[in-house]
Amino acid sequence: MRVGKQQISRQNLDIRKTTFLAVVINSMQILMMLLILLDLLVLEPTHSGTVRVIAPIAFCVVAGGAVVDIWDALAQRRVLGQIEDMDATIEDLEKLNNTIRSQRHDFLNHLQVVYSLMEMEEYGEAGDYLEKVYGSITSLGRVLRTANAPVNALLQAKLSACEAQKIRVELHIQSRWENLPMPGWEMCKVLSNIIDNARDALTEVEDRKLSITLTEDLHAFRFSVANNGPMIPLKSRTAIFSPGVTGKGSGHGMGLYIVQQTLKKYGGDIQVESSPETTCFSGFVPRELKTEEG
Repeated sequence: MRVGKQQISRQNLDIRKTTFLAVVINSMQILMMLLILLDLLVLEPTHSGTVRVIAPIAFCVVAGGAVVDIWDALAQRRVLGQIEDMDATIEDLEKLNNTIRSQRHDFLNHLQVVYSLMEMEEYGEAGDYLEKVYGSITSLGRVLRTANAPVNALLQAKLSACEAQKIRVELHIQSRWENLPMPGWEMCKVLSNIIDNARDALTEVEDRKLSITLTEDLHAFRFSVANNGPMIPLKSRTAIFSPGVTGKGSGHGMGLYIVQQTLKKYGGDIQVESSPETTCFSGFVPRELKTEEG
């Protein structure tokens, strides 16, 4: 599996490199043709009428082909991004499936132990045993409350990651999120970026707390992710949704921009409120699909 993922990663890298080169080369081609046309028609107006007619036609043909190539290259990059998002969702679903199978196996073992203790009339021991394993038995139930399997899988993966970082998570699922008007893997992309952003904000905090809320009303499906990390300055609260704005160094800064653009594609949006105690990102997707085009 690891070798296969490495191969896919290299293929994705090759596609990104190819599409980038296609955009650059075709852009240079258009620029060069534009300079030639400028030279023929403006700087050297003494050329024959035939040249003055052929030059614009040649420019249109070359430029048109280059524009088509650029459009196709950008479309391939968009498709590649969607495939990567779906791959991440599938991986989370696989992890959730393995977790469910493991907990099912553990649950049967716990039942056998409790049954044996009760047969021996060790009721106090049985109660103590149940109290000890109660947390592990109910932990998976925290995330299996929505009707959206990809969202459940994502929440399970993020809860495990937060637990590894010793982040205390409060999960408030107040809606089953049935009939979500956008693909589950796209909502996973939104929630994943916001939760990861909140985790990063808690790096320097001792008592780390993160709260995730999913709800809905008559008009929209809503979510919020809050953390007790440092306050975001007022002047930065709009800029953080712009591409490339980050405090994490080069190679970052696209997460919140991607989140906002994804939500807007379905008629939704996201906002941030920040105080010295809490920073909260809250967003929504309307019940009725409203794309930017429509």
